[in-house]
Amino acid sequence: MGGNGVVIITGGSRGIGAATARLAARRGYAVCFSFHSDSVSARTVAEEIEAAGGTALPVRADVAVEADVERLFATAESLGTLTALVNNAGVLERQCRVDELTADRLNRVLTTNVTGPFLCARQAVLRMSTRYGGSGGAIVNVSSAASRLGSPGEYVDYAASKGAVDTLTTGLALEVAGEGIRVNCVRPGIIDTGIHRSGGEPGRVDRIGPTQPLGRGGRPEEVAEAILWLLSDAASYSTGAFVDVSGGR
Repeated sequence: MGGNGVVIITGGSRGIGAATARLAARRGYAVCFSFHSDSVSARTVAEEIEAAGGTALPVRADVAVEADVERLFATAESLGTLTALVNNAGVLERQCRVDELTADRLNRVLTTNVTGPFLCARQAVLRMSTRYGGSGGAIVNVSSAASRLGSPGEYVDYAASKGAVDTLTTGLALEVAGEGIRVNCVRPGIIDTGIHRSGGEPGRVDRIGPTQPLGRGGRPEEVAEAILWLLSDAASYSTGAFVDVSGGR
């Protein structure tokens, strides 16, 4: 087990999740991360962590499926005591207006981006809360600046799902504050990851990045730094907090 215990990171095979997995391993966590379908990328991330002397356990799981979430957390127990959760897994679909949305699309986005973090938070609380005999821990939810900006003309459904993650952060933080668990949130802005291809615009960072107050898009590693700070004892008096990693936007 890592010196800081075990962290579960959802969506850890690429982008912000992969950067967080690598940094968490360097900071002394044993890392268990989920991936949805890209086993090649998941294996690559795990091999990189292990080559650097860390511990990594990739688990194929759909966070929108309750049985998969239960299996993810049960599998992570082989690494030791769970001390941290990063609710990172998320999806978006092609850019469109609200009047072009379908129920099927809404359900796909909301089950992954809202149901998933709730199901994972439940399993984490059951293991970490002093109410259930745990020793405490920390949860970081990965939201988006979209929750504040609305993403008009692109993906209001994604933005709304991240608004729900913001509310989960506030409510859960207050609910478990007396049970040894801190719950905080990171809201990335325009970050250079593959998720923009899902929205139909692979070059979105190049288009929007220069318009940000800091003049560029962000890197996944910059978001990972904020996540690891919130998980650490350096943030021991922070709960229900939001850290915007959005270049000033």
